[in-house]
Amino acid sequence: MAKNKRRGPNKKGNKKERDDENRTDVIEKPDMDNERFKAYYQAQNLVPEEEWETFYDALRQHLPTTFRVAGSRQIANTLNQQIKDVHVPALSDVIFEEQKIPPPVQIPWYPDGLAWHFNVPKKILRKSPEFKKFHSFLVFETEVGNVSRQEAVSMLPPLFLEVEPHHKVMDMCAAPGSKTAQLLEALHAQDSVTSTSIPSGLLVANDSDHKRTHLLIHQSARLPSPALIVTNLDASIYPVMKIAAPPGPSGEKRTQQLLFDRILCDVPCSGDGTMRKNMGIWKNWQPMDGNGLHGLQVRILQRAMKLLKPNGRIVYSTCSLNPVENEAVLAAALKVNPDFYLVDVSEKLPALIRRPGLTSWRPSVDRTINTTYATYQDFRASQDEKEALNTKLTEGHWPPADVERYSLPRSMRIYPHLQDTGGFFVAVLEKKPADGGARKRELSASAEDIQEAKKPRLEQEAGLSGPTTPTIEVDDPTEGNVVAGDAVDKDASADTKTAEGDTTATAETTTKVTRKEKKAKENGGGGGGGGVFKEHPYTFLPPTDPILLSCIERLALTSAFPSSNVLVRNPTGEAVRSLYLANDLVKSVVENNNYTRIRLSAAGTKVFSKQEGGKASASAGAEAQFRVLGEGLPVILPFVDPETIITADMPTLKVLVQSYYPLVNSFAEPFKSIVEARPVGSHVVKFPPGELDGAVLTHDIVLPIWKSNVSLTLMMDKKAKSALSLRLFGADITTAGRDIAEKQAAAAGPSSSEAQVGEEADEAEVEMQVIQESDVLDAMED
Repeated sequence: MAKNKRRGPNKKGNKKERDDENRTDVIEKPDMDNERFKAYYQAQNLVPEEEWETFYDALRQHLPTTFRVAGSRQIANTLNQQIKDVHVPALSDVIFEEQKIPPPVQIPWYPDGLAWHFNVPKKILRKSPEFKKFHSFLVFETEVGNVSRQEAVSMLPPLFLEVEPHHKVMDMCAAPGSKTAQLLEALHAQDSVTSTSIPSGLLVANDSDHKRTHLLIHQSARLPSPALIVTNLDASIYPVMKIAAPPGPSGEKRTQQLLFDRILCDVPCSGDGTMRKNMGIWKNWQPMDGNGLHGLQVRILQRAMKLLKPNGRIVYSTCSLNPVENEAVLAAALKVNPDFYLVDVSEKLPALIRRPGLTSWRPSVDRTINTTYATYQDFRASQDEKEALNTKLTEGHWPPADVERYSLPRSMRIYPHLQDTGGFFVAVLEKKPADGGARKRELSASAEDIQEAKKPRLEQEAGLSGPTTPTIEVDDPTEGNVVAGDAVDKDASADTKTAEGDTTATAETTTKVTRKEKKAKENGGGGGGGGVFKEHPYTFLPPTDPILLSCIERLALTSAFPSSNVLVRNPTGEAVRSLYLANDLVKSVVENNNYTRIRLSAAGTKVFSKQEGGKASASAGAEAQFRVLGEGLPVILPFVDPETIITADMPTLKVLVQSYYPLVNSFAEPFKSIVEARPVGSHVVKFPPGELDGAVLTHDIVLPIWKSNVSLTLMMDKKAKSALSLRLFGADITTAGRDIAEKQAAAAGPSSSEAQVGEEADEAEVEMQVIQESDVLDAMED
């Protein structure tokens, strides 16, 4: 549908001017002005007076295109080297309309130089052959997950979180998933070029919006991980999760609360730091947007604090410039959580230019910014009784009287004029170590009180709060101390009562949900998952399951394969179509929590899929065969018997890339004889480094194939195959790529006007892929 809308005007002959060099598709650049914005932020002393014009002008400039080389560290380094050695030299001397166009350059503060930016209008991407080729490269590599189109400042929070493979990690407001992908990459830091490790840690990626959750699952599938769980819950009242604990003295089963080592709170915000790309904000900006979101942001941060281990780390971030959404949120949360403190990370990423957090600000109490008050008490004194009951502002909107104790300058403000980025705010918080025995006794007593208070309800809802077998809750201050199924209700209630940073606030100020807050909940911050949960549960297969044993035998998996960690997700009575693999921690979460209560949307990664069609599948009584998925192969590869992996060369790879179903007898020896001797089914082929007609393969590539009776199929989707072709052979030699080339040639035939239409249609097709997988995600992200 989107493509038709894009192409329609061209077909009718009334082509709309698409040169958006200054990104003025929403408003014209002279109209990028907002007096309320200027009045409000100048009053906050956001930047020194002599910098204001530079800062404000930077907000009105085109935002450079930025991308990050993604995937495991070894894969990323290999692809990054190709960009430096091949693409940058090819783009270094491009002249367009008598002007030299600068090539992509590395972002100086990103580790290992894996992030890039270039400031090139779309007109050049469409018309310059060199940049058009680079653009196609980015499109296909983005599609297969090797490149992430992501705003530069959006890359910061996962870097400051410092995730390691053993960490238990949560991304509380995760969709559409670019930061989640960074966290997964950190968990998988030990991956090799060809295979994926199974980290001992865990990533729980959550979003409250059901549709955005599925977008998140799609994005995360580009880096398949057995350590991933996706949930669809309100982040501000996220429930307690339970995991297995060591058995008790008599061998009884026990559980404990899952507490996290690292939590990312990239919360819903007003987004005025994104004005360079979301220009509609210029027209509609007003300070009450931030005022309305403050309460939700505090509740999300406080819920994260309840879910964090001692010595754990939280990164709080927004794409807003408003101190009410940033420093005020930190102060309100720290005020009621003395076990937390802000971390000085000024030495981290030394090339990043940043400004310290503010310690003074004045919220506006109306849209016109005509009225401000120095303190909350002054504001309340100005109100009559009726106004006091209806106000949405609380004491937490203002700086606390003891603001200096919270070290707010340790937080970081990123401004557009400093390094040509969007606006952003980041803060790093850590939880103090547990206070030994006294702390444990206090927590134990608290746990007993809560368990007793909840006991009648737990007995009534035994089927909804965990496993059906009896468990004994474990009090462990290093892991979790409150595990009773509904204990989170009490925690969440407490969070709400103190959400605005005022423990004496009236009921009206603590329970009212503003219109802005409601909208934010619908877009990722809250809302309880939104409606009836309709996903199917996951079920772990026993290691003796016939389908699983068949997969292990046919694919020659070794005894090291974790067969007890394979799960399926299909309605009762239906045939199994896909098999997933999870690590031990994901398995523990799935087995010890009711899936509807935690709204479990995804767990582990899909590795095997039923092969449909073909004579073997159609034969009566034929045993169903399963194939290794292209995205699942890196996870499975460490367990495949090396003796069964077929070795092939570059000419063989080229044939498999060029054709959908090349005949077995069309291949050269010895590959032909080796494949002929193999049974029908799924096989793994390794292509070692080699060279063919100038195309150089610098490292091993391992790919899945399917052998039928007479032909082979490379088990990759079209876009992944095209990306491989472009990366390796410098052109899209796939069947799909040749079809597009033929359409271009046909369009260039009878007249120059038809050629122009054909060219524009192709450009629209390529451009729409970027819009669907990059621009839209980029706009949604913050």
